[in-house]
Amino acid sequence: MQLPNHGANPHHVYAKLGIEPPDTLLDFSENVNPAGPPQAVSDSWPALLSKLSAYPDPFGEPFLSAAANFHGVSTPYLFAGNGAAELLALIAERYQGKKALIVHPTFSEYEATLTAKNVEVIQIIASETDGFDLPLATILEKMKEVSVLYLCTPNNPTGRLPTRDQLQTIVRRGAEVDCDCVFDEAFIDFVDESLSFIPEVENYPHVTVVRSMTKMYAIPGIRLGYVVASPSIIMDIKARAPHWNVNGIAAQIGAVCLREETYRQQVIHQSTVERQRLTEFLRRHGCTVTDSVANFLSFKPGPHQQASKLFQDLLQQGIVLRHSENFLGMDGHWLRVGMKKEAEMTRLKEVLAIWFAEN
Repeated sequence: MQLPNHGANPHHVYAKLGIEPPDTLLDFSENVNPAGPPQAVSDSWPALLSKLSAYPDPFGEPFLSAAANFHGVSTPYLFAGNGAAELLALIAERYQGKKALIVHPTFSEYEATLTAKNVEVIQIIASETDGFDLPLATILEKMKEVSVLYLCTPNNPTGRLPTRDQLQTIVRRGAEVDCDCVFDEAFIDFVDESLSFIPEVENYPHVTVVRSMTKMYAIPGIRLGYVVASPSIIMDIKARAPHWNVNGIAAQIGAVCLREETYRQQVIHQSTVERQRLTEFLRRHGCTVTDSVANFLSFKPGPHQQASKLFQDLLQQGIVLRHSENFLGMDGHWLRVGMKKEAEMTRLKEVLAIWFAEN
């Protein structure tokens, strides 16, 4: 049975499995910041309403300039989009009829958008026994066969973050063999902004960095993301996008969010604390846990315990985890958990402790 390929919208999972959902659900299948949007967004809402009757800025302002200031780059290096999903689709168009390299397990939208644009996808599967570490030698060898490499940094669903040395090696290899690099940093702001590859983009015209505002700032409903790349790549992507692809309210909210440094640091701290606590809990109960640095982790239940049974048993109790049926290399044997508030994490651990003891 094909389960939904994304987290969130848990009612689709219940409908697919024919399970009647309980009245109260705890959804750990999505990995949006549980704190909700910054207070500054709520405070600015009355002023935002007045902009509903005006056409948005065609370039995504004031968000575009706010992002440029945030990263210390000039606006010709940026393009704003209607969420990372739109940006990935536009990037995929650049490689129609060519070949792309994807390292699994990873975000399913890379392959979905590429194959929709008639791009031949070559797959590399990171080894579970190596903790899903980046198979660098294989990547470097395969890069000579393709036009572009996609990497999720930190990776979804493992939460693993490649080292700067690994990324530099890959980028230099790309320059040697004429292979572009697309780095998806949708979760880097849950780690440390200093680890972003964006400061290096000016030195590497074949690198594109994709960023999302959805996760950190808890604004998935307005759809906002951006790309940082050389001006030539930005111009090419922009030419493929529809006019007014970023709505005016989203552009205003995005600019507000990027000013919220205290909010970001609080979110990083809370996410890190809950991830470390859950990691220790799961390992005490015999699970294998990925070395995640993001606001989620993936785990594999212990010997003689089935992830599929755990997944469905928790659904019966109104707790939704993210399955791994569509993650190559995990193949349904792992489950992903997004970090939530302390009370919700406590409830999850209570239910898991009972399940582990009974199974």
